Amino acid sequence: MCSEFSALRDKEYPGRFIIIGRDLSGKNVIVVYAVTGRSPSSRARRIEITEDGAWVKPAEEKTLREGNRELLIYPAILYGQGIAVSNGRQTSSIRDNLSPESNPEDVLRSALIHWDYEPDAPAFTPRISGCVLPDGRAALSIIKRKEDGSSLKDYFKIPMQAGKGRMISTYSGINRDPLPSFEGEPEDIPLIYGTAEETAEAVDLALSVSNSNRDFRVAVACVFFSAQTEKLNISVINISEKKHNE
Repeated sequence: MCSEFSALRDKEYPGRFIIIGRDLSGKNVIVVYAVTGRSPSSRARRIEITEDGAWVKPAEEKTLREGNRELLIYPAILYGQGIAVSNGRQTSSIRDNLSPESNPEDVLRSALIHWDYEPDAPAFTPRISGCVLPDGRAALSIIKRKEDGSSLKDYFKIPMQAGKGRMISTYSGINRDPLPSFEGEPEDIPLIYGTAEETAEAVDLALSVSNSNRDFRVAVACVFFSAQTEKLNISVINISEKKHNE
């Protein structure tokens, strides 16, 4: 069931990642946001569905007290005139810049103009972001730290073809310290499932059998959106709840 996610399975530790593409029918836009974690504080998180999207929040009050609130609580996916997605509070800036008349790469450039990589030394986690406009045009972005401490910002247009997606992650997938940032163009990901629930389950399964002797899974959220019907479905898997129910 998860063979199509080989690019994901090959990453021992991807950190956070975004997938944007279309389902096999070509009728539905797919947006996936997922969290993996190594430390107890990173793992003590969950994704909650809200009226306007999906938020990442601490699963325990202790985690919130001991961690950086700005990095622990954020909207991962927000709906507006399209869909905004990211691994931080920049999601709100992206949602506020969504416009049907805009180019999706320009939406990200405008929204992220004042944003840098995360201030979580020594990792300096990249900020990954994406957007989908109402007509289905989409883009991804990454903000990384350069050796001199300045920010390197890259933007990528996503070709929205049936059954195909592109993925960007915060880290390259090599589990070492400091964690190496994602490099190059977003990676190809086949999208063969017909629902948000099936896609979320396939991503979760790919992470469970990834190239690692540890289970780093935290949470997965998947959105299916049809521009023709304006119907939107979202499915969320929180690994803490899944293991509790097994």
